Amino acid sequence: MIVVVITTTGTHWALLQTVAWTTMLADNLHNGSFVEAVENTFDGKHPCCLCKQIAAGKKSEKKSEFSMSLKKFEFVPERISFLFVAPTDFRQQPWRSPLMPAVAHKPPVPPPRVFSA
Repeated sequence: MIVVVITTTGTHWALLQTVAWTTMLADNLHNGSFVEAVENTFDGKHPCCLCKQIAAGKKSEKKSEFSMSLKKFEFVPERISFLFVAPTDFRQQPWRSPLMPAVAHKPPVPPPRVFSA
């Protein structure tokens, strides 16, 4: 489920780009100072092979997307009529039920608690 959400939202490109930048930064740190490595990594003028593949993948993904046309659903109003029918068998319930004795009586008084010091 998580993989589906990541792929449909395009997060996989961000994850791949992060990997590419990290690799580029590590490679650039071997060749120069930290400032130069950061500049060469993020300036966009020195893309690595993975960055080029990510850019090509994004372009091909955008081209393959199809336009979804939204259609308005039309519901035909249906005439609704209510019909009330009286029950054929009617019995009045007794006033007392089997549960009434349990509810009618007060609960027994609990015994006093003994507090020990």
